[in-house]
Order: sequence, then structure tokens, then C-alpha cells
Amino acid sequence: MTGDTTDAILIAIDGGGSKTDGVAVDLDGTVLAQARLSGSSPHFLDVLSAVNVIDDVIRTLCAQTGNRPILQTNLYLSSIDFPSEVAEFADAIADKPWSRGCTGNAALIGNDMLALLRTGTREPDAVAVVCGTGINCLGVRGDGRHAGFAALGTISGDWGGGRFLGEQALWHAARAADGRGEPTLLAQMVPERLGLPDVAAVIEAFHFRRLDEERFADLTALIFDATDRGDAVATAVVERQAEEIVAFAVAALTRLELLDDAVPVVLGGGVLAAGHRLLLDGVEQRLAQRAPKATMSLVRSRPVLGAALLTLETVGAADSALDTVSAALAYRG
Repeated sequence: MTGDTTDAILIAIDGGGSKTDGVAVDLDGTVLAQARLSGSSPHFLDVLSAVNVIDDVIRTLCAQTGNRPILQTNLYLSSIDFPSEVAEFADAIADKPWSRGCTGNAALIGNDMLALLRTGTREPDAVAVVCGTGINCLGVRGDGRHAGFAALGTISGDWGGGRFLGEQALWHAARAADGRGEPTLLAQMVPERLGLPDVAAVIEAFHFRRLDEERFADLTALIFDATDRGDAVATAVVERQAEEIVAFAVAALTRLELLDDAVPVVLGGGVLAAGHRLLLDGVEQRLAQRAPKATMSLVRSRPVLGAALLTLETVGAADSALDTVSAALAYRG
């Protein structure tokens, strides 16, 4: 580092499909400010809109800290998967005052899976799977190898995530209502949740855009509510989600030649963090069968903790600073 950085702050951003979390910390790891706004995933927004959300978060953090100079900004964003996307995002933020630190450090841009992984473990060999708005996985090895996935939905082979599960709730409700599928409580629960008289009205409302597709997220919990009430259709969906989560983890472990090693598998995201026993037990059982030495851990701390740790590590902060920020941002439920 060059120049006077004694008053400088670090900005860490975790941007997902449903929310954008930001924290400002100083060099000893003290959390100075926190802010949360709506999602900033370029998968759901155009790049400019995503940048605007992040800019609003950073402006809020700077205002709360008295507009102290920024030493380093790290952005960990959902759907930043390809080098071309990193380059595009870097170009889009180039005119922002926080795109370079006070000593010339360029903002670091990476996938939000890095933040989740760092939230859950410091092990050099590890795998993280997120099941939140969407679903994704990242595996890393201490020798620098990575195993990542495009995570672009069905076109990249994905199945699951909160929005997808909400769509599944309506899909099964529709088939139950018209006779193509098995009976399910979802046929009553879906229209009730949306304040409409029946499934046909729900379908029509989505078709004519009287209901925005964002409302599928409102239906995600119905899958688990129906499962708790013994619904066979909903139970099959949850079991399939467990299988898909383990498929991600096993694929990453296999590609990194770690399938037979004692490797932490970090789980995070709103769907997993909600703690539904059928889902978590299903993941644990399947993982034990297919990667018996792997150890599963559920992260309930917000991944912005990992983003903050990575940002401190970027500037070479002391271990005591990492301990300080961990203590401040760790989940205490």
C-alpha cells in the first residue's frame, strides 16, 4: 500500500437475485456500516440496473461512514460466471468513484459463490452449494484449480432454487386441477397464497402479466408447507431438490479429484438456510452415500461475511481483523 490509509475503509458487496448486502469495514475488521437493497444479479437485471443497485448500496455505506476514502472495493455477484461478464461489469463501473481505491486498487469482481464458500470455511479444498433464488456450486482446490458451473437455469442443466420451486408449485397445482397430475394440496394453497379463487385464475393472471414473475418466490414456501402436511407431490419435489444439490457437490468433488477426501461441503442460500428437515436430511444422506468422507455444514451467516473476509484478505489484513469481522457478522440465531 502507498499513501496514507489510516482513515480508509473497505467496501464488501454480496449481490444476489433477491437482495444486495454491503458492509463497510476498517482495516482492523471493525464493521462501520451495513446496507441492504434489492437484488443486483445481472441474470435478472440488465448490467446497468445491477450497477445502479450496487452504487446505491455503496453510496449509503459511504454516507454512514462520513465519506471516508475507500481503499478497496470487492464485489461478489450472482451470475458473474464468465470472464466476459467480469470484463463487461468492470467497464460498467469504470466511471464510479469507488471503482478504484484511494491508492489505485481496482475493484475486484467475482462470483458470489466465492463469498459463500469463504463464509463457511477457510479450508483450501472445499465445495459450496447455494440454493437461494437460484442454484449454483463452486469447488476449489489448494493448488488453484476450480470447478464451477454456468448456473443459467435449465439451459445449463440446472434444476431448483427458490424461484424454480415456486414455479413447480404452480405447475403441479395446474396439473392437479385439470386432471393431468396427481392430487396435491398445492391446488388449494397456491391460489390462496395469491388471493385468487382458483388455479385457473392464477394461470390467467400470470399469462396476462397481472401477476409479475417475481411472485413465484411467494410460492416457494408452499412446497415445504405441503410436505409438512404429508403431501406426496410436494415431498417428491423436495427430494428431487436434495438430489440436485448433492449432484452439484459430487460433480465438483469428482472434477477436482476430491471425491475420496475429507472435504467440507458448505451449504447456503435462503432455501437451505430455512432449515427444512426433509431437505437437509435428504442432502446429508445422499452425500454420505456418494462422498462418505465429505462433511456437510450449513451456513446461516449472510455471505456478505465471506465478502468482507475476502476484501480484508485482498489488502493483507491481519488475522485479528478477520476474527473481528467474523464476530460482528456471524449468525447468532
